[in-house]
Amino acid sequence: MAKYLLLKHYRGAPAAVNDVRMDQWTPEEISAHFQYMNDFAAKLEQTGEFVDAQALSDGGMWVRFDGEGRPPVTDGPFAETKDLIAGWMVIDVDTEKRAVELAGELSAAPGAGGKPIHEWLEVRPFLTEAPTITE
Repeated sequence: MAKYLLLKHYRGAPAAVNDVRMDQWTPEEISAHFQYMNDFAAKLEQTGEFVDAQALSDGGMWVRFDGEGRPPVTDGPFAETKDLIAGWMVIDVDTEKRAVELAGELSAAPGAGGKPIHEWLEVRPFLTEAPTITE
């Protein structure tokens, strides 16, 4: 088994087929979308392939170590996180092919008008062992 991270994006990926921002959906469309996500996760729990999933708010901050005292905090830029990542799911599957299959199914979550979004999902394998440096 190998773990994969499925990343859902607010933007930054190629445009989805049903490319209507969620803030323009009706409450019913939003509920249908989240129900699809919950049902998808429940199905993967039954097969033992589900690890975890979370939706992310659009809030956040940058923090870094800056020596002694209070670490600096800023509200951006978030070129690779806050502005792009809407949520994630971790799956544990036998093959990369299965990870791609599940990402394709997750991409069909309903959006505006109740039609599938066909959104692009980023599929990233977990690093299973530290790289070895040879000379």
